[in-house]
Amino acid sequence: MASLQAHLAVWITKWRVKRRLKGVRDYRVARKILRPDRYKVPASVRISSAALGGVPGEWLEGPKSGSIVLLYLHGGGYFGCSAETHRAITSTFALQEFRVYAPDYRLAPENKFPAAIDDAVAVYRALLRAGRAAQSIVVSGESAGGGLVRSLMLALRASAIPLPASAAIFSPWTDLAATGDSVRTNARRCAMFSGTDIAPSARYYLGDTDPRNPLASPLYADLSGLPPLLVHVGADEVLRDDSTRLAERAHAAGVSVELKIWPVVPHAWQIAPHLIPEGRRSLREAAAFLHSHARPAKSSAEDSRMACA
Repeated sequence: MASLQAHLAVWITKWRVKRRLKGVRDYRVARKILRPDRYKVPASVRISSAALGGVPGEWLEGPKSGSIVLLYLHGGGYFGCSAETHRAITSTFALQEFRVYAPDYRLAPENKFPAAIDDAVAVYRALLRAGRAAQSIVVSGESAGGGLVRSLMLALRASAIPLPASAAIFSPWTDLAATGDSVRTNARRCAMFSGTDIAPSARYYLGDTDPRNPLASPLYADLSGLPPLLVHVGADEVLRDDSTRLAERAHAAGVSVELKIWPVVPHAWQIAPHLIPEGRRSLREAAAFLHSHARPAKSSAEDSRMACA
């Protein structure tokens, strides 16, 4: 049974976001609407600005951060938000004993496809160059960031770069062509998006690129050989089928997949773990999944080299 807080979050999101976002075609207006409320990071979480592979971002560490690095790719439709706006998620992961790096990858429409993928690859390669073993790296992201996680995996595989240990993605945007049935059937129930806005908003990032390009929409990719995957999505989201179809295709390709569909919750509810119990549970489950598949680094020397990357 969904919590009272989840029901309330749906009502608030519909009023504060969906109502204002419907039909908007100016990315600058949409950026402002999508920006979440400022989050007060727990005092026990240390944040430090950095750059990996030439991509600015920030490290987050909790009091018991171990040697497993979590690369977190934020959502925001590829045109909005930042590492700072997603600290509710990244600081929660830091308190789950990860060293978290959240990059500020380049945003559309100023930087169109494949700029976000190029930046994610650059960050990951920098981790490897710093001596970090691929099996001590895990990746996570929500919404567009969740789709970007899959695109990153595909780009790494194409370049024969060792893949991370596993990935956990939340309400991922994997089909920029917006062909899922839920775009239509959940149009009224979805707390955040109107189904008719999904494909047009993808153009900020795509430009003239085919929305079925597998690197832009990993739903259409060959998913074989990718690491274990956890997917969480809300039952009422217009993007629900971006998750369910991805999980089906990944499973068919031989990938180990865990899919969980949550009732009631709004899109990317993990961004409010301090307000929504389901957000806390989702992040705890994701942390346990990622830890279970990663292999901790063997020595602290890797951490020292990484800090200087």
